[in-house]
Amino acid sequence: MRKGQYRFVAGFLLVPVALYVIFVIWPYIQTFGYSLTDWKGQSQTFGFVGLDNYKALFQDDIFMGAIWHNILFLVFIPVITILLALFFAFMLNAGGRGRAGGVAGVAGSRFYKVVYFFPQVLSLAILAVLFRAVYRSDSGGMLNGALVKLGLVDADRPVEWLNEPDFVLWALIVVVVWHGVGFYLVLFSAAMQSIPRDIYEAALIDGAGRAQSFFRITLPLLWDSVQTAWVYLGIAAMDMFILVSTMTSGEFGGGPDHHSEVMATVMMRNFLYYGKSGYACAMGVVMLLLTLIVSVVMLRATRRERIEF
Repeated sequence: MRKGQYRFVAGFLLVPVALYVIFVIWPYIQTFGYSLTDWKGQSQTFGFVGLDNYKALFQDDIFMGAIWHNILFLVFIPVITILLALFFAFMLNAGGRGRAGGVAGVAGSRFYKVVYFFPQVLSLAILAVLFRAVYRSDSGGMLNGALVKLGLVDADRPVEWLNEPDFVLWALIVVVVWHGVGFYLVLFSAAMQSIPRDIYEAALIDGAGRAQSFFRITLPLLWDSVQTAWVYLGIAAMDMFILVSTMTSGEFGGGPDHHSEVMATVMMRNFLYYGKSGYACAMGVVMLLLTLIVSVVMLRATRRERIEF
């Protein structure tokens, strides 16, 4: 019976595991192999160069700057997105008072949940086009137009948000946060709805305020969802290719003067424009290792004992 059961399970696992090895694991192995060569991407012939690509990689100022930009995204995007999503989710689920004095969301909470989720419906390409119009470097741009009306910016010298080295990274962070808050608000709201209302009502009777209820009840019980959100946002922060390549200047973005460069844009430029495919594969391997390290560190750093209720 057990032997037949094992054969049955193995028969179902064989095809998906084989497909995963062929289409996922094997390309990773190929990429690492190509990273040890001087492959140009257009020829079947290439020479073995060992670790030369990796040595050149860590002497490449543009790539090292791109790593630093990804680290900045990794710090600010998850923190800001999760804090805003947690705050809005708490207000929409436990920030008000019910008719009988119990715990309820603020007035119109169902409507707000739908409105906050709207940005998630948009694809990143549409989002990039939309915010390029917002950040336009003339008074016709929405942001500059509003600042001109308020008298904070001179109409003859509007701010070039995507062409200013001091502003471009923050402009991109705003886009990612605006896009992601709604999704994680819905995620946290679903988790909050599983928390018994009796816990909040008992805290109210004991004299706990909103802040105490959030930090002593909501956050500990939502920690698994927060941990998941942190990992996903960390992985997104290590990418950023679509927004940077679409919204900023230069080949595959990265402007102005490489001040918005990320690892993915440097890799694609070397692969497609400069014909340094082996060098680009080395960048891909470094990106993979850094993403795995980030995921493991985040899971370890946010690990806590599960709280049951």
